[in-house]
Amino acid sequence: MATPQAIQLKINGMGCASCVGRVETALHDVPGVSDASVNFATETAHVTYDGEIGALVDALTHVGYPAEVRKTTLSIGGMNCASCVSKIERALTSAPSVVEAQVNLATESAQVTYVDGVTDPQALAQLCTDIGYPARVANMATDAPDDRTKEAHILTRATVIAAVLALPVFVLEMGGHMIPAFHHWVQATIGTQTSHLIQFALTSVLLLGPGRVFYAKGIPSLLHGSPDMNALVALGTGAAYLFSVTATFAPQILPPGSANVYFEAASVIVVLILLGRGMEARAKGRTGAAIRKLVGLQPKTARVEVDGRTIDRPIADITVGDILQIRPGERVPVDGDVLEGTSYVDESMITGEPVPVGKSPLDQVVGGTVNGTGALRMRATRVGSDTVLAQVIRMVEQAQGAKLPIQGLVDRITARFVPVVIAVALLTIAVWLIFGPSPALPMALVTGVSVLIIACPCAMGLATPTSIMVGTGRAAELGVLFRKGDALQQLQEARVIALDKTGTLTLGRPELENVSTVDGFERDTVLRLAAAVEARSEHPIANAITRAGPAELPNPSQFESLTGLGVRAKVEGRDVLIGSPRLMAQNGIELTALTTEADQRAKEGATPLFVAIDGQAAAMLAVSDPVKPGTQQALERLHAMGLKLAMVTGDNARTAQALADRLGIDHVTAEVLPDGKLAAITALRDQFGTLAFVGDGINDAPALAAADIGVAIGTGTDVAIETADVVLMSGDLRGVANAVEISRRTMRNIRQNLGWAFGYNILLIPVAAGVLYPFSGHLLSPALAAGAMALSSVFVVSNALRLRRVRASLPDETQNQVNQTVTT
Repeated sequence: MATPQAIQLKINGMGCASCVGRVETALHDVPGVSDASVNFATETAHVTYDGEIGALVDALTHVGYPAEVRKTTLSIGGMNCASCVSKIERALTSAPSVVEAQVNLATESAQVTYVDGVTDPQALAQLCTDIGYPARVANMATDAPDDRTKEAHILTRATVIAAVLALPVFVLEMGGHMIPAFHHWVQATIGTQTSHLIQFALTSVLLLGPGRVFYAKGIPSLLHGSPDMNALVALGTGAAYLFSVTATFAPQILPPGSANVYFEAASVIVVLILLGRGMEARAKGRTGAAIRKLVGLQPKTARVEVDGRTIDRPIADITVGDILQIRPGERVPVDGDVLEGTSYVDESMITGEPVPVGKSPLDQVVGGTVNGTGALRMRATRVGSDTVLAQVIRMVEQAQGAKLPIQGLVDRITARFVPVVIAVALLTIAVWLIFGPSPALPMALVTGVSVLIIACPCAMGLATPTSIMVGTGRAAELGVLFRKGDALQQLQEARVIALDKTGTLTLGRPELENVSTVDGFERDTVLRLAAAVEARSEHPIANAITRAGPAELPNPSQFESLTGLGVRAKVEGRDVLIGSPRLMAQNGIELTALTTEADQRAKEGATPLFVAIDGQAAAMLAVSDPVKPGTQQALERLHAMGLKLAMVTGDNARTAQALADRLGIDHVTAEVLPDGKLAAITALRDQFGTLAFVGDGINDAPALAAADIGVAIGTGTDVAIETADVVLMSGDLRGVANAVEISRRTMRNIRQNLGWAFGYNILLIPVAAGVLYPFSGHLLSPALAAGAMALSSVFVVSNALRLRRVRASLPDETQNQVNQTVTT
């Protein structure tokens, strides 16, 4: 049982003294709590507890008084393989304040959720440092590129030094095996013993210099009972080195015929592993290209109006309300509203859309986007961490640092992998000593070292996180943000895509699409009178009619709104009635001349309205919510991916079905209230399987949360975006196809990496142990084992980097344009 610890929790939601009792009861009900007292004034709870703090957090959340938790990102050095990840995660989660810790080998970072008031990020960083992994509180976006570059330079320098030292050792020892004449020359000039002494001196310097890192980290991990990759290298090279030292200085204590030296194996292993790590560091640096590109989009300064003059001011000093000037071709410094000027702004860095967007007064602009040929004057509305760009970077960082469900199996295996490898190496040595041909000791040593070196879990640890980093980064370049890491895995499992109608499939703003008049009435006259009447109404359909009318409208009188039927008014001395067929029937208006046209428009999904002037039918107005550009292509692409499409909407069934027939949607659920969408989603999931819901409004938030994967249109409400798992930065539904494509390609890439990593070890460990010796008469050289091990990690990272070439799932005519835009 764990030792009871006294901790203090900050409690949210306590509104009165009676809440104290409920909180204390909830805490006392948690197994392991021996004492709990709550202070209403300070909103804190003092708890004596001997369990995991996550149970306390869950209990408080369940009763409606959540503990205040925070998240931090730590930058961690010294991680080399998956066993390092497990070791750090165990250390962090064992801290009494930590609710959850996810360590990512590819980003060399940890995302830690901790209870506020119990600890702080600096203490968590120190905890990692104390177990041998130097850590600090970091901003991945700004720190990672410099760290990776520095690491690559250090490894390159160490590799060069090691190679210079190892080359003479390799030539002296292996040259004689490959070229007999060279062996005789060495014996005749410097002699075998002198050759061994030279090899000893150079190898000693190499292991104490560039190779010292393996012993400095590997030996302590062995002593603490949690061996990692460094321990395998230290054991392998150390065994080869010590055996060679014995053969050089005390050959008499070894069995006859076994006094061989393996200095070249120890030195070449260090060189190849350092080389592999350097290649891996450079490759991993490229996996963070998306974050670096986003960070580089924000200008360093902005042109601010102060007291009638314009000055350049650092971005960090810009405040909400500042008036800024943007010249043609410059990047917009922060989010804001246009006050003066017109221009076209390239927003592809946010939305992935290639076509610049027109901007004029009252329009919003986003920081980091590129102004076109016009000059703009704007007012800052969001700065610093509140800007869209900062939020995008934060989402991408969180997604890249996430741990997918598939990683759980990998973690369980790698946590036990290194001890198992050491046991297999010892067993291999024992088998060769017992059953191997004479002299058995050198063969036992070679096979044991080869097993230790070849079975490094680096590739296993990198298989998933590197693919996640590159996949989510590429998705961000295409305007798709995975807010939650597991959505990346779940989306590729989707079998049905359910879509809201208004604002998702359509623009969400009705437009007048047709005016059909009867004989005796002019179109312009009818539209002018109808627009004048509807200008008094706030209904969206009325606004559509008013927008379609002329700029100058007459002033109506005797305006009357007829709830559920329409409106009437007097305009320029004429009685104007606008509304439904029922309203016309109540007023004795004959609609025979317009009925056929109205029925046809209704079948196409439009809403028909009738206009009567002075008691006579004058026209039929067809109003519809236009389908968004690209929607048809997006749905066709989703169908081609084998997905079922469904529409869930509150609109009337006739209009919804007409739109579904036009767009090729397979299933329609119409006339549902917001809470009814939950039942519709459940029914669709039961019928088709894993479901993704796409929506944009506040009324879509419950459905987004209830779906297996919630996809929010980025042009929608903040509530919908915060509830979703995936966010499309543009309102274009082609982003859904992009998201599915990225998800499928990333998960396929992860499976390839895991297949390689596990298959590599399953196949080559037996080879390293010598199973092919009876057939070939040869053993795998430890140096070759080191090379194979290094290449396995490089292969995994290089395979993940292929995701950077994933193309947008768009029609052919726009494909190339988008690819060029998102990569510039």
